[in-house]
Amino acid sequence: MNIDKIIASSVVRAIKELYDTEIKSEQVQLQKTKKEFEGHFTLVVFPFLRISRQKPEDTANAIGAWLQQNEEAIEKYNVIKGFLNLSIAPAYWIRLLNSIEANAQYGIENATEDSPLVMIEYSSPNTNKPLHLGHVRNNLLGWALSNVIKANGNKIVRTNIVNDRGIHICKSMLAWQKWGNGETPESSGKKGDHLIGDYYVAFDKHYRAEVKELTARYIAEGLSEEKAKEKAEQEAPLIKEAHEMLVKWEHNDPQVRALWEKMNNWVYAGFDETYKALGVSFDKIYY
Repeated sequence: MNIDKIIASSVVRAIKELYDTEIKSEQVQLQKTKKEFEGHFTLVVFPFLRISRQKPEDTANAIGAWLQQNEEAIEKYNVIKGFLNLSIAPAYWIRLLNSIEANAQYGIENATEDSPLVMIEYSSPNTNKPLHLGHVRNNLLGWALSNVIKANGNKIVRTNIVNDRGIHICKSMLAWQKWGNGETPESSGKKGDHLIGDYYVAFDKHYRAEVKELTARYIAEGLSEEKAKEKAEQEAPLIKEAHEMLVKWEHNDPQVRALWEKMNNWVYAGFDETYKALGVSFDKIYY
């Protein structure tokens, strides 16, 4: 029984003993005490004046004294006209907290067959680089939110939609082909997602160098700096090769697909290590 019901029940008993009148707990008007007054709950006494046939202050004092004497949850009281401010005894809060701590299922509502089904999607990484701080935030928020919704009696499906294809993936693949020399997570001692992230960075480094060189050439040929850079970004050999690899992937080229699968598996293994360290998991992962 919560404290509101405990107080209401005691007020019913107080009215019976003080004024020999039966009332229902629904007639008891309790509200939180205003912050400018001492107390936790305030009992509105005015509805009982026709029963007590006393002044509001006298009725409030009589009920307050009875509660302090007979209800162990009440430590003290004070009266402001027709309002009885009640302070809850610290021992009550301690017992409440101890009972909550002792009950591992406190506040948890189990789902039933008729409970709503809720899907929570989080993480959503790209397989061309490691999980970063934003992913840590999303994973922890997603996991916490799913636990809260589940504890409120809902069915939960935790999902992760992995972005494992596209030009950004081909950039890492192409860089590994060119400069990897067969390096693997095992040979390098790196987590798979970190290893692939290194090659994504390597692609960008070499691509920028090509763009810089081509931009200077196009400027020398008479283009403005803006036009020269735009053309260089499109004509750089590395980005053209990456687009060619993407086309091959889209046409199910066996070698490109095999490389894509191998490198993605390295990344998935690295992601799994991070998820385990964070203490999060998924019911369904979509690739």
